[in-house]
Amino acid sequence: MPELSFTQQMLPAVELEMQHVLDLSQGDHLDEFHMMMAYHMGWKGEGAGPKATGKRIRPLLVLLTCAAAGEDWHCALPAGAAVELLHNFSLIHDDIEDNSPLRRGRPTVWTRWGIPQAINAGDAMLTLAHLALHRLQETAGVSTAFEASNILQKTCLELTKGQYLDISYETRQELDMLEYWPMVSGKTAALIAACTELGALVSGCTASSREAYRDFGYYLGLAFQALDDLLGIWGDSTHTGKSAESDLVSGKKSLPVLYGLMSEGEFSKRWRQGPVGIDEVEGLAHQLEIEGARDYTQETASCMTDSALKALQQAQPSGEAGQELTDLANKLLNRKI
Repeated sequence: MPELSFTQQMLPAVELEMQHVLDLSQGDHLDEFHMMMAYHMGWKGEGAGPKATGKRIRPLLVLLTCAAAGEDWHCALPAGAAVELLHNFSLIHDDIEDNSPLRRGRPTVWTRWGIPQAINAGDAMLTLAHLALHRLQETAGVSTAFEASNILQKTCLELTKGQYLDISYETRQELDMLEYWPMVSGKTAALIAACTELGALVSGCTASSREAYRDFGYYLGLAFQALDDLLGIWGDSTHTGKSAESDLVSGKKSLPVLYGLMSEGEFSKRWRQGPVGIDEVEGLAHQLEIEGARDYTQETASCMTDSALKALQQAQPSGEAGQELTDLANKLLNRKI
């Protein structure tokens, strides 16, 4: 029987770690409260299973980084659980703020249980993310657990800053291209950078290696977001799992849109007239492509990809875990259009 890869070993282990943490939400008359979070995590309810749980990219980044930097990845399990619970807290609240009825093909928590209780569930998951880190005292030591907590707290602040900017940009007609980067640095790159830094922290690697791993995560996050923006307009829904119509119809200030607005061409004229209809999406996407927005976004993603892979090379990941970490990065950075 072939030996399991690191990823194949890590996924069930981090799932079990998170389930143990989520059990802290149980108690008298709290079955439904626990169910709300277990449902969102993809463990319970109709449609539960691999498609509902998502790919667990963030905990994998934590664990693979730890192993690639020379430590037993089991020591980083509390950090892996923490980042995924934090990510899912943000998704519960994002779904409310974006008025999204579906998440991974299933009704969102707020559509099933209402907005007030969904907010409660999100708040609880944020708290559980911090509680998950407490076990690092056992697996990595008190000082490491304290520093990890500081990293997670700062990441929470960056996430909310990024979300604030994203929402505030929706009502702004004029937006500079430079204003895009603080938004995506908070919304996307901050948490991915925290994942790789936490893995490096638990490993006890040198300060320079830890910085390189953090830079790798940060630029990986920026490249991932630029690619997501590209897929949000020109992506094949059979590959992306979401409609390419949504970003233009929702008025999202994505990188291609900001480039189009800066170009002051036909796309810009139409955009400033008001909301885009579904029947206009194909034509506007084509206009953006003519004006160079698609090429610009692809070039930007490629630039950020190069920076991420350069930082990873500087970190010098080792062994099979290092190869799996590199493979995971390449997979994220080469998603199908």
